[in-house]
Amino acid sequence: MPGQGLPLHVATLLTGLLECLGFAGVLFGWASLVFVFKTEHYFEELCEPNAGLLGNATGQDVLPVSPPDCRAQDERFSLIFTVASFMNNFMTFPTGYIFDRFKTTVARLIAIFLYTCATLIIAFTSAGSAVLLFLAMPMLTVGGILFLITNLQVGNLFGKHRSTIITLYNGAFDSSSAVFLIIKLLYEQGISLRASFIFLSVCSAWHVGRTFLLMPRGQIPYPLPPNYSYGLCSGDSAREKKETAESKMMDLQSQEFLSPKEEIPGPGQLEEPRSFWSYVFSRRFAWHLVWLSVIQLWHYLFIGTLNSLLTNLANDDRALVSSYTNAFAITQFFGVFCAPWNGLLMDRLKQKYQKEAKKTGSSASAAALSSAVPSLALTSLLCLAFALCASVPVLPLQYITFILQVISRSFLYGGNAAFLTLAFPAEHFGKLFGVAMALSAIVSLLQFPIFTLIRGPLQNNPFYVNLTLVLVTLLTFVHPFLLRRECREKGAPPAAP
Repeated sequence: MPGQGLPLHVATLLTGLLECLGFAGVLFGWASLVFVFKTEHYFEELCEPNAGLLGNATGQDVLPVSPPDCRAQDERFSLIFTVASFMNNFMTFPTGYIFDRFKTTVARLIAIFLYTCATLIIAFTSAGSAVLLFLAMPMLTVGGILFLITNLQVGNLFGKHRSTIITLYNGAFDSSSAVFLIIKLLYEQGISLRASFIFLSVCSAWHVGRTFLLMPRGQIPYPLPPNYSYGLCSGDSAREKKETAESKMMDLQSQEFLSPKEEIPGPGQLEEPRSFWSYVFSRRFAWHLVWLSVIQLWHYLFIGTLNSLLTNLANDDRALVSSYTNAFAITQFFGVFCAPWNGLLMDRLKQKYQKEAKKTGSSASAAALSSAVPSLALTSLLCLAFALCASVPVLPLQYITFILQVISRSFLYGGNAAFLTLAFPAEHFGKLFGVAMALSAIVSLLQFPIFTLIRGPLQNNPFYVNLTLVLVTLLTFVHPFLLRRECREKGAPPAAP
């Protein structure tokens, strides 16, 4: 029986990877798309002539035309990205609830509807109707995050490699930002923006086919029951098998409520079930939220302001800005290769610590949780290095910044999802994932006032803002420290920071 299900599991894994890679997180290629929008004169009416140089002109001599002051245009694009990235996170809670309550098929059909509408709106916008981007980009990103949420459960099909699959999908989500680079390159070769987005709209037929042929109608349970089937293999008895699988899942979870992982906890470790809100207000979740919010703010601020940053550092050299934008987008593609390192690290450490826990009689759940400590600490360290490089106003140094940013970001989201699966019960994953992303979205709204502060009162000098954010980044190291201490108190093997 397992042999019969393996081809279906692999097909689900690979098509889900392609879906996340091609569609889920395209918003974060925003810098490439802004370059195209500026070429198409979107919001160009907000640019103002440089009054200082015009005042020097005489009736006899004509001075070279100065580049116009386009701060208002940059602010408009930054605001669109701020709204879209906010919706990307904030809407994760209601979409997580929809996924938990109405299951996979309903969630995916909503995602397909939003995504198709968004791509069609972008396809038929022009400079005169550019304000529609405020509607289209949030719809695009909410549809994309629903694709990711419904695909994360595929990790349940692969047992001990669950964390690796989850981080792989999050890496594919990061790498999908390269799609907008492809659109930019095609645009430079004569393929219109409209044609590219119409193609993305047509791809919705593939999403629909995958929804009904390669995904479950309900949810993939964990641990996976024997002879579990879905999609193509479910046949006429799909509902009966789903109910059987769900009942087995409930039985298993009632036996090991604190550890919905591969291994069964040792004797004497059972506790009464806790409510969802008790986990939300726990210290563990609160510090994880701080960790996620601070690191995410750095990434959103960097991506949302990259075009204006490069324009300033390159002294308005359009060809140089295009070159660095391409370099940034290319490095984003490699997120899919970076993210699994985090998952492999967590899976290997979890197996190691749980073997030691069995020998010593320690808590298996605490041993599994301790495997997240090095991942959290390493992600904080990567973010700190990325933040320091991004704060130095030297254009060639931004190549290193791009590399550190993509590694840090792929570790962030993969580690976030994997940590939530390890630290909290499986039946609350969708809601907790949504709450974490929604609350961190509120923090991410700071990116627009920060951008306005830099462009206005600070006169394009971000030194003091960057220094403050670097100091705040140091707070993220508290989370792995407290988690390490908690695991030690529960008798888990010590995790190396």
